[in-house]
Amino acid sequence: MKKILLMTGLSLWSAVLLAQAPQTPTQNANTRFEQLGPTLPTPNTFRTASGAPGKDYFQNRADYDIKVELDDANQKIIGSETVTYHNNSTDELPFIWLQLDQNLFAKGSTGSVTRTGGVNESGMSFAQLQNLTSVRERSSQQASDKFGYHITSVKDTKTGTALKYTINQTMMRIDLPAGLKPGGAYSFNIDWNYFVTEYYGRSGMEFFAKDGNYNYFIAHWFPRLCAYNDVNGWQNKQFLGQGEFTLIFGNYKVAITAPADHVVGATGECQNYKQVLSATQQKRLTQAATSKTPVVIVTQDEAEAALKAKPTDKVGKKTWVYTASNVRDFAFTSSRRFIWDAMQTDVYGDGRKIWSMSFYAKEGNPLWGQYSTRVVEHTLKSYGNRTIKYPYPVAISCHATAGGGMEYPMISFNGGRPEADGTYTDQVKAGMIGVIIHEVGHNFFPMIVNSDERQWTWMDEGLNTFCQYLAEKEWDYSFPSRRGEPQYIVDYMKSDKSVLSPIMTSSDNVISLGPNAYAKPATALNILRETVMGRELFDYAFKEYARRWAFKSPEPADFFRTLEDASGVDLDWFWKGWFYGVEPVDQDLVEVDWFQVDSGNPEITKAAARAEAQRRAGTISKQRDAATKAETVVAKDSTMKDFYNSYDPYAVTEADKKKYQDYLATLSPDERKAIEAADKQNFYTLSLKNKGGLPMPVIIRMQFEDGTDSVARYPAEIWRFNDVSIKKVITTSKKVTQWTLDPYQEIADIDAENNSFPRTAQPTRFQLFKQQQRFGPQGPNPMQQQRGSTPPPARQGTGRN
Repeated sequence: MKKILLMTGLSLWSAVLLAQAPQTPTQNANTRFEQLGPTLPTPNTFRTASGAPGKDYFQNRADYDIKVELDDANQKIIGSETVTYHNNSTDELPFIWLQLDQNLFAKGSTGSVTRTGGVNESGMSFAQLQNLTSVRERSSQQASDKFGYHITSVKDTKTGTALKYTINQTMMRIDLPAGLKPGGAYSFNIDWNYFVTEYYGRSGMEFFAKDGNYNYFIAHWFPRLCAYNDVNGWQNKQFLGQGEFTLIFGNYKVAITAPADHVVGATGECQNYKQVLSATQQKRLTQAATSKTPVVIVTQDEAEAALKAKPTDKVGKKTWVYTASNVRDFAFTSSRRFIWDAMQTDVYGDGRKIWSMSFYAKEGNPLWGQYSTRVVEHTLKSYGNRTIKYPYPVAISCHATAGGGMEYPMISFNGGRPEADGTYTDQVKAGMIGVIIHEVGHNFFPMIVNSDERQWTWMDEGLNTFCQYLAEKEWDYSFPSRRGEPQYIVDYMKSDKSVLSPIMTSSDNVISLGPNAYAKPATALNILRETVMGRELFDYAFKEYARRWAFKSPEPADFFRTLEDASGVDLDWFWKGWFYGVEPVDQDLVEVDWFQVDSGNPEITKAAARAEAQRRAGTISKQRDAATKAETVVAKDSTMKDFYNSYDPYAVTEADKKKYQDYLATLSPDERKAIEAADKQNFYTLSLKNKGGLPMPVIIRMQFEDGTDSVARYPAEIWRFNDVSIKKVITTSKKVTQWTLDPYQEIADIDAENNSFPRTAQPTRFQLFKQQQRFGPQGPNPMQQQRGSTPPPARQGTGRN
């Protein structure tokens, strides 16, 4: 309802200012916009207050010379490594720690025995049933002590003397003959072996019963050095399966011996293609070095020819030699079933060419042959433009099972598999492209910007998911991204707080890892870029973070501080709400009061009064009585009329005009202009509540009576005096018919029902459906419908998906 402001002269502007003064603050109002202060570690000479590495920053490194054999007949890895560890810290080290990640699958490991969960009484898939027990527990039914590392030798490289070592589940401590002094290096040898588990999402093997062969995806397969840094000392947290890996950089030389008919792909560059490829394959590789589209190096026909052999046949062996410089890990893949395509292109237009490659079984086609390698190249370009140029010579996408993915330097294992007849749904296609972008993108976070995954999953998964979202949009404007847009995180933010964890939670303790460590931080960064900071400031600061910490190991404070340092935007309130808290965003537009100024001009005030009187007179009784108004006493008897029967109280008289002119004469020129301007303005007081608790910018759309609209934006600091309820005055020259908060779904508001004034109902849909079977064929996909075909039978023996 419109209200009239009775005021004169400059008292008008005093009243407007008063309306926008701080309301009574809540008890903790100011704390949301206070600095993080002691929440963050104190800056020092290792890590500065700006978020950059300090003058005394250090990181140790480890160089590896490894010889490994893949025993295909027994599905076993047999390895020997020489490790040279460089102590670049300021501390003398009496011992060193290594990670034995395969011991996650050993009997009694903490990661397996602490898994929790129950039976879903409403029904379960076979995959869900399998997941109720760990890989180790399933396999123990056949061989209770089969899995995990078997360490056979640990020796001093120079003397050959056996070294004392202690294994604590997934960690191994080697006691050094003498303390390793700052600036020193020490070399030692380890021999080991282990049986390969089935593929469980990070590494392992996939068995194909129809031809009796395996695809191998070998990762965290050798004893690796733990990180030692200025923050934690030794980062020797046990591997429980959820928190991934904390690793250090080094140079690798790895000789991989596999059956002679296997194709091997790995981290780094192969040094002996002439010894392991046929002349024809070498020619194709030469062609691929100048091709802008993928060239098939190993064809499907060649792969199928190799399948005619059995793992137990005497096919001989080949050794593939790979080297990689300044990487934090090493992984490889091997199979006689692989098709291999590649192209070497100038990704950034700077004259330096990078190999994009894919290894995949025929079950991946036609999707993999058409898309994988092109997506690899696109990912390098998109991420490189937002962070730093990809520094390595090659990036590989390898097809591993139907879903999921996992990343390692220069190589990733990715899902996405069409039906047996070659058809697929749009979701399968988008899922495959999305997972390739995500896993190849991990080359930047954490393979280059080397964050501590064991402690902070979000620092690699969240940042990478954000970059994935941007790369997907650059791949296809209509790409159906699952994460990144604020609206996609709403359901998670609505969850009961008892099942939510702050983003700043140690990886192994996070509830709902996907929404928490992937989607929520990615959404937060998108909100920073689009709403809080703007694209220009955000992009510069994000790129500066990548530049500062490339080939180094940042902590969360380094990220927070760098984004503020490089942008000049105070974001402590944002980190508090999005990263340290679990409160949702829920802004409520409670009420809007409409005011117009009574300037004293009778031409305006009396016309408005007449209109209001007419509105009030339009009641249902008055409308129905109009039919009999000629029957009233006054209407029939004119002697009952007097002056007031013809008096118009809303008519402007000469006395009214003179009084107004006399008033104007008392005003200064500036005051007169102010009154005349205000006469044409509408003043709206918006009453807003922060029901969710998480303060965010207020974005309000105004729809005017002439059909146009406008959007007003107010930064989150609007809540700094009162984080529960505020009032805000907005002036417009046109009348507003509808107000809407967060009109473009920018801030992840969990309740759109209270975002409008007057309230507008949010439509919901329901569908009548017939009870369907939970298992069995679900009908043809769209490609099959177009072809008029039926779904093929379920694949046999393709491993756990």
